[in-house]
Amino acid sequence: MQLRQALLMLDWCALVPSWLCLRGATLLDIVLYLLPSLLLALVIRALANRHPIFFLFTLAGTIAHELAHFIAGLLTGARPAAFTVIPRRIGQGWELGSVRLTRVRWYNAAPAALAPFSVVLLPLLVAWWRTRSGLQFQWLDLALAFAVAPQFLACWPSPVDWKIALRSWPYLLIAALGWWVWTTFF
Repeated sequence: MQLRQALLMLDWCALVPSWLCLRGATLLDIVLYLLPSLLLALVIRALANRHPIFFLFTLAGTIAHELAHFIAGLLTGARPAAFTVIPRRIGQGWELGSVRLTRVRWYNAAPAALAPFSVVLLPLLVAWWRTRSGLQFQWLDLALAFAVAPQFLACWPSPVDWKIALRSWPYLLIAALGWWVWTTFF
């Protein structure tokens, strides 16, 4: 109880970016709000590894993951041609969904393949929305926990995504050159 009081007495808004403190939402409130969803995500992952029926609990995250690829593919000119979230058996594992991109080039491979990183914004936005006026759990938050938990599982690119992202290796050279120019001349 003393630790909780000490945490509440800290001025969290002095430690975080100002946009996190708009309308009363603080980093502590957001973290406390997301904690049940994070724990639920771990339970869902463990259950999905035991039996395929639990893939139903990952469906919201799979849709968000594949939509991130699809939208990034559209925005970067990778030409998405197919979208599916129907699980299928591949070897010893499962493929929960896929997006087929028909024009992956060096300049759009990384943004399209690593787009699932943006999925983590969904839980953060939900938590900010629900904690704007302070931390108060309601019945709606139980449903939101089940909707948000799969997003934590879906925000990491798959091994195939990482292989596709490697096609954008020139980005590393361009970024290194830009950093060198910036630090040398500015």
